[in-house]
Amino acid sequence: MLTIAGSLGLVGCGSPRMATLHADCTTKNLKWKLTVLKKRPHTTQRDARLSVVNKAARPCVFGGYPVFEVHVGKGPEADGKGQGMATPIDLRSGGTVTTALRYKDSEHGAPSAQCIVSNVEATVAAPRDRAGRSITARDESGRRSRMDICDGTIWMSPPKEVAE
Repeated sequence: MLTIAGSLGLVGCGSPRMATLHADCTTKNLKWKLTVLKKRPHTTQRDARLSVVNKAARPCVFGGYPVFEVHVGKGPEADGKGQGMATPIDLRSGGTVTTALRYKDSEHGAPSAQCIVSNVEATVAAPRDRAGRSITARDESGRRSRMDICDGTIWMSPPKEVAE
C-alpha cells in the first residue's frame, strides 16, 4: 500500500492567491449597474448599490475600490470613498461584484440649496483604471433615479463577490 503524505493547498478561483495569475479588470470589460434603494423614513441617509459584472471571456482581478463620482457638469462633484480594507477579488467571467453606497440625501425629496450635487448619472471606473464610464442611476424598479447628494463624500463598503 502506498501512502502519500504532504500538504496540498487548494486555491479557489475567488481567492486572493489566484488573483496574481490574472490581469486587472478594466472598465470597458465590465458591465455596470447603479441602483438607488428606497429611502428609509425619518433619515437623510440614502443607500445605493453598485453592481459590476465581468463580461470578458477571462477572469480578471477587481483589486480595490471602484472609482465613483457624481458631477454637475464641470462644477461640483461628490466622490466615492472606501470604508475598510478592500481585498482583491479574482472575478471569473460572468461573475458579479457589489459595493454598497451611502450618502446624505435631501430631507424632503427635492434638492435643497444645501445639496452639492443632483444628477441621474455617475462616472465609474475599475480600480486602477483611468478610463471612466458614465452610467445612469435607476431605482429598484428600473426607472431613472436622481441622486441628490448633500455632502461631498459617498461612502463605499468593500467590494464583495456575489455568490451564485
